[in-house]
Amino acid sequence: MIPDRKEVWERLAEPWDLVIVGGGITGAGLLHEAARLGFRAVLLEQRDFAWGTSSRSGKMVHGGLRYLRQGQVRTTWLSVRERERLLRALPGLIRPLGFLWPLYAGDPIGRPAAAFGLWIYDAFAGRRAHRHLKPDALRVYVPHLNPEGLRGGYRYLDAVTDDARLVLREIGAAVGRGALALNYARVEGVRQTRTGAVEGVLVRDVLTGREAEVRARAVVNATGAWADRLRGQLGRPPRLRLLRGSHLVLPGWRLPLAQGVILLHPQDHRPLYVLPWEGMVLVGTTDVDHAEDLDAEPRIHPEEFAYLLTALRRAFPDLDLSERDVVATFAGVRAVVGTGRQPPSREPRDHVVWDEGILTVTGGKLTTFRAMARDALRALRRRLPAPAHPPAPEEPEPVPEPPADLDPAVAVRLVGRYGPGILSRWADIPPEDRERIPGTEILWAEVRWAARLEGVVHLDDLLLRRTRLGLCLPEGGLPFLRRHRARLQAMLGWEDTRWAQEVARYRRIWETSYQPPR
Repeated sequence: MIPDRKEVWERLAEPWDLVIVGGGITGAGLLHEAARLGFRAVLLEQRDFAWGTSSRSGKMVHGGLRYLRQGQVRTTWLSVRERERLLRALPGLIRPLGFLWPLYAGDPIGRPAAAFGLWIYDAFAGRRAHRHLKPDALRVYVPHLNPEGLRGGYRYLDAVTDDARLVLREIGAAVGRGALALNYARVEGVRQTRTGAVEGVLVRDVLTGREAEVRARAVVNATGAWADRLRGQLGRPPRLRLLRGSHLVLPGWRLPLAQGVILLHPQDHRPLYVLPWEGMVLVGTTDVDHAEDLDAEPRIHPEEFAYLLTALRRAFPDLDLSERDVVATFAGVRAVVGTGRQPPSREPRDHVVWDEGILTVTGGKLTTFRAMARDALRALRRRLPAPAHPPAPEEPEPVPEPPADLDPAVAVRLVGRYGPGILSRWADIPPEDRERIPGTEILWAEVRWAARLEGVVHLDDLLLRRTRLGLCLPEGGLPFLRRHRARLQAMLGWEDTRWAQEVARYRRIWETSYQPPR
């Protein structure tokens, strides 16, 4: 549950141990870790929670086999270890998924190299999870896979998640431990003492223009792609390279998959993935320099769209996939420490922590967000008081027995996204809200919870981040909005004028940044 905006604004004047700027997974994970240790922490986000890269990632919680191939062994080791921790800590939200890696004649990676890489991958995890498959066995898993030149392949394990829900779960857990989080709150400036020490920030409410000073022992820059902008307020030179990763979304029935599939693009042999997610299929990702306005919604470019579609058609030729089959696209911008390597996909994915008055933590991967939080807090040790609570092992919260009238699989899904406390609300949910929205795995109850309890300000907050209706429904869910206007309007508490404004705003966002290029 996200606290009421007015309540948060009233509390900003209190003294804080930590101000975290940035409401993506890095900031959310740090907020949770700080609260878990008993620090007084507040998070400020200039747009919506997870508005940036953390709602537009490839949804994979993985070690990154391609990083191992590039010699980024430590990154892979850390990612695999963190994947295993997250699988234990957040069942239902972090889900194991088998991946198939077909090997073809002419591939730059042969069977011995693939086997060696997967052996290392499993060794990092502490368990054997891969096995070799002959061509016929591989096509049992994926019947539509291109048989031409297929020499077999491997099956191994990784995991997937809903990245935006992961951010909200971390924020909700932190708020439950006394932290504060505020979206649509832009940090306009850094407050320094006469000696130059940072002692807080000036924040402005994007919705009302209200301003406040927030004072704290330490300020953390967890703004991801925007990190150089905040660093620049202290006169620090840019150090980051911004890379765009774009994705396609197809209906699950059009490309039936129970496993993820790793592909090598026929043009440049870059690894891509195709995976089942939320009843849909995701295809990704590109990795190109992003030089556009960071404050604008990122979008896929036509050449990226064609690049991904080319790989898809080559991998599944008998499905005759075309532009018409793509129901949505999305693009995210990730920050890496710029070294100038070419192609951009060869840039290192290690995270960094820079103490320059403001502590900047950036880079890294979705999978390693908790390791990034731990490293940031270690770097702040001298500025913060002794932890109010000794660090304890991160154990999954006990999940209560689901109600008799709730499908156990649905219960696992709900607990993963909203925490164990959500099951106590089930008895109060009316029968009509227990139904799934047709064509999706999303319950009407989830829409109601998000609208009332999760700090929704705009319609895109609800459709693109709290739920994924905007990615899973045809035309971004616009026909759905027309059909269910009265029900949705009542949930959100918006009068007719506000509703019309929000629908128009959402349409512009969808058509600009999520609609497939035609």
